[in-house]
Amino acid sequence: MDEIDKQRFLGQMEKKSNSESDVNAKWDACLDLTARRVVYSSLGGAFAGLLFFRSPVTRWASIAFGAGIGIGSAYTECSRVFDASSSTSATLLAPKSTETSVSQAAEE
Repeated sequence: MDEIDKQRFLGQMEKKSNSESDVNAKWDACLDLTARRVVYSSLGGAFAGLLFFRSPVTRWASIAFGAGIGIGSAYTECSRVFDASSSTSATLLAPKSTETSVSQAAEE
C-alpha cells in the first residue's frame, strides 16, 4: 500500500472509532439514566406505599409501579437520544393547524 491508501485507511478507522465511541457514550448515558430512574422511582413508590397502604401486597405493588414508571421514562428518553435523526417519531408534537381547517371552521 502506498502512503495515500494508508492515510485513507487511517481516516476511515478514525471515523469508525468516533462513531463507535459516540454509540458507546449513548449506551453509557442510557444505562446510567435507567439505573437512576428505576431506583429513585422505586424509592418513591416505597415511600408512597408506606404512607398510604397497610397491606404488604399493595406496598410491593406500589414499589413495582414506581419501578415501571422509572423504566418507562428511561426508555422514552433513551429512544429520543438514539433516534435524534428522526426527531418527529420520538417527540410528541401538537397537530399543526392548516389554512383549510381554519377556513372550514370559520364557515361553520
